[in-house]
Amino acid sequence: MRHFAVTTTAKEKSELLEIGEPSALKSGEIRGRTVCSLISPGTELAWSYCGKSFPTTPGYAAVFKAEESGNEARDMEAGALYFCMGSHRSYQQCGFSDAVRVPGGLAPEKAVLARLMGISMTTLITTAARPGDIVIVTGAGPVGYLAAQIFSISGYEVLIVEPDAGRRKFVSEACGLRTVEKIPLDDKAISGKVALVVECSGHEQAVFDACRIVRKRGEVVMVGVPWQRKTDICAHELLHEVFHKYVVLRSGWEWEVPHQSSDFSPHSISSGFQTAMKWLADGKVKIEGLGMLHDPRNPQEVYQDLLNRRAKGLFQIFDWSRYVL
Repeated sequence: MRHFAVTTTAKEKSELLEIGEPSALKSGEIRGRTVCSLISPGTELAWSYCGKSFPTTPGYAAVFKAEESGNEARDMEAGALYFCMGSHRSYQQCGFSDAVRVPGGLAPEKAVLARLMGISMTTLITTAARPGDIVIVTGAGPVGYLAAQIFSISGYEVLIVEPDAGRRKFVSEACGLRTVEKIPLDDKAISGKVALVVECSGHEQAVFDACRIVRKRGEVVMVGVPWQRKTDICAHELLHEVFHKYVVLRSGWEWEVPHQSSDFSPHSISSGFQTAMKWLADGKVKIEGLGMLHDPRNPQEVYQDLLNRRAKGLFQIFDWSRYVL
């Protein structure tokens, strides 16, 4: 059987290339053919497609049909669908403990979104904010959109900030949550009362305004990567807000929690994926019609549409099941 992977071969050039045979299965690993794989636009564009080192094989998450298992992965169900943090390639191979069984009835193109939900699951697990508190999510891209729903499902009062009018309308209609153009610093009902800002845009103006609107000892969690400088904000202005309002400004590093749960650390990356998968299966997360399926044989068109903001929908997914490679 031939195997293939989406490969960035040069700056702004992506191709589907043939790759070698997978490595021998270790005792605790499983392997199978990829059904779909999810693109993470921010990371893949900045790090891979527009990066500086080539070739790279990007990818963030995948759902695959399990076919083979090592000696210590006998509980694997052959033919069942599993989720993993895999790249854009025609097969997936991972530790059985790192894979999450996709619930029956949940479409693989929906299940794969658990990866992006997991990013903000860490913030949900670690925040000092409690249900009923006001939470602002800045940036309504794929990660921000799902973060807003995660906190809404969990009982928080959520406000989405998105400067792009088209995206704002699209998101509001999709999930029903309130959206505004910018952080409402002049709104007395909100300013100084926000417990948490989940910053998903990577824009320093959003971080600065977030520090200005939170309550004393409020949290600002930087989930979005600040890939490049976008303003002339002085560090002193930010430090003034942090110092005088006792702001907890921190990274949204998802690996702050352990990879696997244990007796005294029940919350983990894995448990976050499992919760996300359950919420997706239960229909709690509003994603209908937001995922666009693409032919992995033509990745260049997909990444160009993302780079030039022509992509439709909110989630871009390679569909490996419909194409014979």
